[in-house]
Amino acid sequence: MFTEQAWIYKRAALSPTKTALIDSNSGEQWTYKTLTDHISKWVQHFQEKQYVKGDRIVILSQNRIELFAILFACGLKGLLYVPLNFRLSVSELKYILNDCEPVLVIHDEEHQAICSKFEKECLLISDVLEGRTEFPFSKSEWSSSDPWLIIYTGGTTGKPKGVVLSFDAVNWNAINTIVSWGLSEVDCTLNYMPMFHTGGLNALCLPILMAGGTVVTGSRFNAEVALMALNTYKTTMSLFVPTMYQAMLETDYIKRATFPTVKAFLSGGAPCPKTIYNQFEEKGILFKEGYGLTEAGPNNFFIHPQRASKKKGSVGKCMQFNEVKIINKFGELCKENEIGELYIFGKHVFTKYWNNEAETNLAKVNGWLKTGDLAMFDDDGDYYIVGRKKEMIISGGENVYPQEVEQCLVLHPNIREAAVIGLEDDKWGESVTAFITCKESIVSFEEEVIIYCKKSLGSYKVPKKIFILQELPRTDVGKIDKKRLQQLAFNEKKSEIC
Repeated sequence: MFTEQAWIYKRAALSPTKTALIDSNSGEQWTYKTLTDHISKWVQHFQEKQYVKGDRIVILSQNRIELFAILFACGLKGLLYVPLNFRLSVSELKYILNDCEPVLVIHDEEHQAICSKFEKECLLISDVLEGRTEFPFSKSEWSSSDPWLIIYTGGTTGKPKGVVLSFDAVNWNAINTIVSWGLSEVDCTLNYMPMFHTGGLNALCLPILMAGGTVVTGSRFNAEVALMALNTYKTTMSLFVPTMYQAMLETDYIKRATFPTVKAFLSGGAPCPKTIYNQFEEKGILFKEGYGLTEAGPNNFFIHPQRASKKKGSVGKCMQFNEVKIINKFGELCKENEIGELYIFGKHVFTKYWNNEAETNLAKVNGWLKTGDLAMFDDDGDYYIVGRKKEMIISGGENVYPQEVEQCLVLHPNIREAAVIGLEDDKWGESVTAFITCKESIVSFEEEVIIYCKKSLGSYKVPKKIFILQELPRTDVGKIDKKRLQQLAFNEKKSEIC
């Protein structure tokens, strides 16, 4: 049993009384020994149900520490752990269920009513944990290349795709993170990232558990509560998305608090505005940015937080056990400061898209993952993510990278957030279009913003039109939803024509 498949049992043997998991909502705490006891109960349940290797187990639940026990139990039995986004509609969930065809849907109390609408066998998480005892494992045939997880992408550009991650992919991401980032048993992370997302499982939680540290879970994000928890649990490194950081910086708590145990705050999930870097720097708090995606890691680079303060926006250099390269439009390796598509190679790269060979073949070339993200590296060899390849705007024959325009916009003292897209334009091909939220309402503010941008940007990069919104639409993991922005702009144009 004690192979790479069951490293959590080895960790429990090394650190049986160390706290592994804490539920910040209930206050419940599990040692590593308690965690493996719960894993064993789930393995026993799966054995009793006679599930076979390759069967899919779907999870529909808010963040809670029991999910880690189910995840490891699936691994021990060769079952595929499939966490679903509980914010999806019933029809969207049914699409995914039809795609992965699970033998069981495990859910929390909150989603019991939704699960009753599925024509699948369903099980409440708390029901399986009653009356279980120690038992002998029946060993499954297993290979490190076998699948362990299917994590479905957000589907913002089409139907969700099931990203298949093998034991190798999950474990090598953890190993690479531990070695490259210097994680150890003293580390503690607070995780508010949803555990149906790779950031909620693979960014810090599994690496820290492998290293023998402590994972604190939270479910519904509240900026002030999260900041207080960072100090309560003496956390060392935690991942939040930029929108969470924006909310944190607006709290009273951060104005008076210090974070003595925190090595650095880590931002991911979306490009981080430099204004957030600046505000953390003013408070003397170390802050850095990472880069990843469900199909690789999600950890791929490392930068020391003190270096990050001098090179804002850089994700640093690739980690120890993976490779990266940037390819230009001619299929050649990019030179310094040349923008091209980022490719990633390593054992942490995904196996395939579930039931989707065509998309798999488009994404993987000779083992390399084509990320669809544009990047560059400077003369120090430090990498920068410029934006999504699909989001690049070609206006009047010139390339415009939305992230550059967005970074300019948020430096305006009255702009809280900004998002930039390209819209079809008869004259320019595409016109640069900005969506912003403001700190204060100002008459004719659009004209002021355009004048402001002209001071820093080439004329072809300056937004042709600006929409002022109360809030920017977001995906379920806090990213700005540019697909919805496209629809908002389309609807306005349609109403103008009518």
